[in-house]
Amino acid sequence: MTTRQEKIKKIINNRQEGVIVLENIADPHNAAAVWRTADAFGFQKIYLVYSKEKIINPKRIGKASSSSANKWLSFKIFKNIDECYQELKKDGYKIYATVLDKEAKKISDNRYLGKKIAIVLGNEHRGLSEEAIKGADVKVYIPMKGMVQSLNISVTAAILMYEVDRQRSTSPGNFGKTREDFKLDKKEIRELEKEFFTYR
Repeated sequence: MTTRQEKIKKIINNRQEGVIVLENIADPHNAAAVWRTADAFGFQKIYLVYSKEKIINPKRIGKASSSSANKWLSFKIFKNIDECYQELKKDGYKIYATVLDKEAKKISDNRYLGKKIAIVLGNEHRGLSEEAIKGADVKVYIPMKGMVQSLNISVTAAILMYEVDRQRSTSPGNFGKTREDFKLDKKEIRELEKEFFTYR
């Protein structure tokens, strides 16, 4: 096995379960920044929902902004949020929607220790649709202390992914789980190895 193959194998083995969902994201640079962060934290799966905005092709757009992270991620595109949620729920995912809402909980007050979680982020200007918020299992927000009460979507995604990864990394002492509990299953790992070794 070459040094590059060993690196790829190690990266795949460090991938963690979880889906990052972007609903109607409009700016390709924002999307690419999210993909770069997902790759950095080991989130393999990105779901893109386009019911209002022009579809961004994740394999064609974002090479520079994402530092080619788009090559190493798995994407699915949906025509509406209901279709996306149906698939997530069928596959056993718990859905966390990011909102500014009195009923929402601070991101640090939630526990992201279920293996299958989906984090949903909305359009840069409109946020999440009502359907996306109503269909979610949990509503979360990032507390802010300044005058501005919103963040760029890529920053929001990065903070959320960091918090999920932080909890999962520190869980052995607190919650009885290890990093192994959050890895992709063996079948998915084998499929990624086949894809990465042959295509890349």
